Amino acid sequence: MTDTAHPIAEAPASAGKTTLDINDILRILPHRFPFLLIDRVIDLTRKTRIVAIKNVTINEPFFAGHFPNLPIMPGVLIVEAIAQAGGALLLTEVENREDKLMVFTGIERARFRHPVVPGDQLRIEVEVKAWRMTAVRMEGVAYVGEKRVAEATVTCQLVDGDRGRRVSIGKGVGESETAPE
Repeated sequence: MTDTAHPIAEAPASAGKTTLDINDILRILPHRFPFLLIDRVIDLTRKTRIVAIKNVTINEPFFAGHFPNLPIMPGVLIVEAIAQAGGALLLTEVENREDKLMVFTGIERARFRHPVVPGDQLRIEVEVKAWRMTAVRMEGVAYVGEKRVAEATVTCQLVDGDRGRRVSIGKGVGESETAPE
């Protein structure tokens, strides 16, 4: 099997798109297998809201150890999927995103209500609560069908990809002056 390089510098075909397929996502997010946790975007409203899908299969590498006889998707990965969806929303606004990274700066009010198991399809709905040039605070809710399975408020910061430094002067949505190491 050969690895395929996925360019991340190109923008999706249309800046006004409201859906993204896996190829669009791969051009926007730097994540790759096994850590890319969104498969499709079914709704996107610029700087406001995104709805993404994650198809959960038994082939996920984390199921080998979480747990061998009762496979459950780790809650922290559901929160990561929320952050990736929000990061995709923010990164669609960044022209030079190949030089930037979106990093977590905070997780608040995370709640896990029902287990997510192989065969489930996560629908991740993320709404922007505060938007700055290089930072965003978002509320995310993950559903399986109509059942709410998890929720969290996350903050993310846009940083220089080469050094992990903050891109702008002054505080963003997060509390710290610098990105976490």
